Amino acid sequence: MQTGSKYSTLIDKDSLTRPALLANSADFGTSFAVGNGFVAAKAATDNWAVEVQHLRPETMATLARMARDIYAHDKVSDAFYVVAVKRYDTPHAAPAVEAGIAGLNASAQALGYAAYIDIAREQDRVDLLRGIENSAFYQRIRRGLVSGLYTQKTLWPGFGQEDAIVFDAAPAGRTRDRIDWL
Repeated sequence: MQTGSKYSTLIDKDSLTRPALLANSADFGTSFAVGNGFVAAKAATDNWAVEVQHLRPETMATLARMARDIYAHDKVSDAFYVVAVKRYDTPHAAPAVEAGIAGLNASAQALGYAAYIDIAREQDRVDLLRGIENSAFYQRIRRGLVSGLYTQKTLWPGFGQEDAIVFDAAPAGRTRDRIDWL
């Protein structure tokens, strides 16, 4: 059943296919499609979608782009970044995140862009982030990414690791003393 505009379309999740999902969404930035309560990858090679309940879909897409700009890994799928920032889709965190993204978008608008996610050049986005890197919002997101991104076990092999390096939970001699990954 479908009603309303592209942003207010209702889709039966059980019969949802990638083409149906993308047909009922709008492009947002270069990598994301957003719809009523979801964000998805536009590229067929990056097959993921995430529902949001407390954040606006545009905010989730912007957070994912921001996460990639903070900790850039060319061979890491956007899906891992989305998992890392999904933790902010809560009633407690959403107001501060929405305000932080609004401030980030205002900074982008001051440079002539519609929003942060519309800045095509990565270096321009990184330069904008450098301007807010001392803010509480930026620091909260950056700190959350350390655990949210790098504790995803399915990501470790991509970094040549079998286990987490950043945590001291491993037995002595297992990971915390191993430096051959440097």
